Amino acid sequence: MARESVEERLVGLADVVIEAAKKKKDPAFDIPVRALSNVAFNEKRRIIEMKDATTERSFFNLGMAKKFMQTMLVADALAELQRAECTTSLREIYYRTKHTLRDSSENTFDDQAESDPVIEDLEVTLEALREELHVSAEGRGSIVGNITLVDDGDPIDCSKAGKSGHTVPSIVEEPGIRIKKCSADFVLLIEKSTQFNRLSEDKFWKRHNCILLTGNGQPPRGVRRLCRRIHDEWKKPVLVLVDNDPWGYYIYSVVKQGSINLAFESERMAIPDAKFIGLSSFDPEKHKMPRNLGIKLKDNDITRAKELLAYPWFQKKEWQKEIKHMLASGLKYELDALANKDFRYLTTGYLPRKLKDKDWLD
Repeated sequence: MARESVEERLVGLADVVIEAAKKKKDPAFDIPVRALSNVAFNEKRRIIEMKDATTERSFFNLGMAKKFMQTMLVADALAELQRAECTTSLREIYYRTKHTLRDSSENTFDDQAESDPVIEDLEVTLEALREELHVSAEGRGSIVGNITLVDDGDPIDCSKAGKSGHTVPSIVEEPGIRIKKCSADFVLLIEKSTQFNRLSEDKFWKRHNCILLTGNGQPPRGVRRLCRRIHDEWKKPVLVLVDNDPWGYYIYSVVKQGSINLAFESERMAIPDAKFIGLSSFDPEKHKMPRNLGIKLKDNDITRAKELLAYPWFQKKEWQKEIKHMLASGLKYELDALANKDFRYLTTGYLPRKLKDKDWLD
């Protein structure tokens, strides 16, 4: 039996309300719980997967009535997008569904912080990624290197995109985005734009035949999905370059295993074979970086590091050693600190040595 279309799944929510009204019952549907308590690490597949726990959202429950109404409003707007074959932004969904209820001062939504989580609820409930719901976020990434993309029919040679690279759109699925050619040997996914700019300006991608890709912090879904597509479709290894702190470790884990909050998307986003190329807690010693370049760990850093130590996907002895060494040192280090040795040390010393020695963590 063919899988229902996204529009059919959205209409199915409306059918729940109609059928309940006919039977004079409380309209309700189940929303999967998006929390650590409802995810599990699949050791065989090496990704985070969502378990079966759900919470009921019903109309006659006073505490849930507004959220139920908001969910139906957003679902209706998303169904409209499907019928029109139109793509819009998270911001426009907020404005499309915002109004004041008749004869009251009550708004459907007071700000976008209310509507965005509803879209995430619908994603996981309908098993449809935001991109399949025709909702995009602001493009927040760049790519440069030996790869050619076709964007809505227009070829984009990323080796000629200048040092700033080509902007990665929010939605990178076919047929809108196609990967026409990729002659690079690997992808270097970089946490910060500062390091992306340095490596791009120094033409690191040309000398080491790679693709430079950044999400300017926690990589957005478009960047993660494009990276996964390059990995899958062109069999290119992925190396992740982040700061030496608990947040850098977490960024790597999201790229590799998937997100706890949206574990259902791991199937299409996570890259289990991705490798951590640094900055490692052992690198300051290897590269003779003075301790005064380090930043003292704060209480929230220590708490977060201890949480990571307990995650199933960080149980490898190499990772336990890595995180415990950072805690023992009491310091965290930014990639920017490599500039203390030389402005181009990242390009000419640190990464070439890492690549030569295959000095990375799995």
